[in-house]
Amino acid sequence: MKALRFGRLSAVAVVAAGALALSACGSDNATGTQNTAAASGSKVTGTLTGTGSSAQASAIDAWKQGFTQANPGVTVQYSPDGSGAGRKTFISGASQFAGSDAAMKPEELTSAKQVCGPDGAMDIPVYISPIAVTFNVPGVKELNLTPDTIAKIFRGTVTKWNDPAIAADNSGVSLPDLKITPVHRSDDSGTTQNFTEYLAAAAPSVWTDKGAQTWPSSLPGENAKGTSGVVKTVTDTPGAFAYADDSAVTSSLGKAKVKVGNTFVALSADGAAKAVALSKPASGRAANDLALNLDRTPTDSSAYPIVLVSYHVVCTAYKDQATADLVKAWETYVVSDAGQKAAASAAKSAPLSSDLAAKAKTAIDSIKVKS
Repeated sequence: MKALRFGRLSAVAVVAAGALALSACGSDNATGTQNTAAASGSKVTGTLTGTGSSAQASAIDAWKQGFTQANPGVTVQYSPDGSGAGRKTFISGASQFAGSDAAMKPEELTSAKQVCGPDGAMDIPVYISPIAVTFNVPGVKELNLTPDTIAKIFRGTVTKWNDPAIAADNSGVSLPDLKITPVHRSDDSGTTQNFTEYLAAAAPSVWTDKGAQTWPSSLPGENAKGTSGVVKTVTDTPGAFAYADDSAVTSSLGKAKVKVGNTFVALSADGAAKAVALSKPASGRAANDLALNLDRTPTDSSAYPIVLVSYHVVCTAYKDQATADLVKAWETYVVSDAGQKAAASAAKSAPLSSDLAAKAKTAIDSIKVKS
């Protein structure tokens, strides 16, 4: 998988790609016949509602712009309330899709059958992004940090920026006698789950908690809601240290290189894409559910292991043809080449590989109307 940085798409290209996505989206309904409007390339209309991942916020804005340019009769509403809140809203039937930085739990998939029918919901990967280990240390923009050191900072056993554990891997860097203020998410967060999964796998002797969407309440530090809240707190607090989706981390903050094998690896979209390429499908999922088990401890120094794959959770079946067609058209654009380029430009994400995008399109095409 190769991730690239793309310039801003022209409006003409976006509209053309959106139209192509709509003509390609198909429409499997309850009887297996093709919907006439979709087949003729007609634009969809209506209001589409989603809730969830704040990490996806910048990408969602780019997708909304491209999709509604091609479909002026559509309104896309998205509330970045966090992955956990998004899945709960979706399961309640109050939204047509959820943005989530973690795949649905088995019990959530069971609950979703109430609104999605007997085949329930499925996870479709739409957004790949590195999670930055970011800090606010005056005069310092780059640091080398091992997984153990990162875990010790968040557990409160490394409390000063000039601690020997940090200094040992940063020869020549002037480290101040400044208190470290760890910052974590206050809300249930897929970013938190991905980050704590990394710590549990890469620093098991220090981080003894399991990966979870809720930050351990016993640990020291400040908390903030959402990706933007974390970044603002770090920006406003000299000495602060946090994890956040890279799309929101500003140039005023530093980013750590993390140790992979014997090498300290800088954050990059390419590195995030490589880590995903080394990962395997999650076991025990339905045929079109594309949840992944990410490799958190690669030895390949071209991989950046602190990565999230963010999903759109959608129903396998919707209540009517109009809703099914709208969801299929939207998701088809999101995973298309144009949609992935738009997200990469807006959010510094890594585009889906051609193989993963093809599997996502197959899953989207399978969406139907409840019988």
